[in-house]
Amino acid sequence: MSSKRYPEEFKIEAVRQVTERGHSVAEVASRLGTTTHSLYAWIKAYGPESNTFKKQSDEHAELQRLRKELKRVTEERYTSRSSPTEVYLY
Repeated sequence: MSSKRYPEEFKIEAVRQVTERGHSVAEVASRLGTTTHSLYAWIKAYGPESNTFKKQSDEHAELQRLRKELKRVTEERYTSRSSPTEVYLY
């Protein structure tokens, strides 16, 4: 019997349905057409206690920080361009 391969995004979404939305493992596995054994393995690999989850959380926090910084710098640049400057030539 061959095992079916699932994309990583599919696995992460399945784990979220259990960990964040509160659905039972059996319910999610049945709905998605996979086994509870596979889903438990995915929870171990991608759940809140996994290194993958922590890495994604760190990356998400860094992305949010960079977006805020980009917004601030863009606003500063726009503000400095739109304000008139006085230049005196002697």
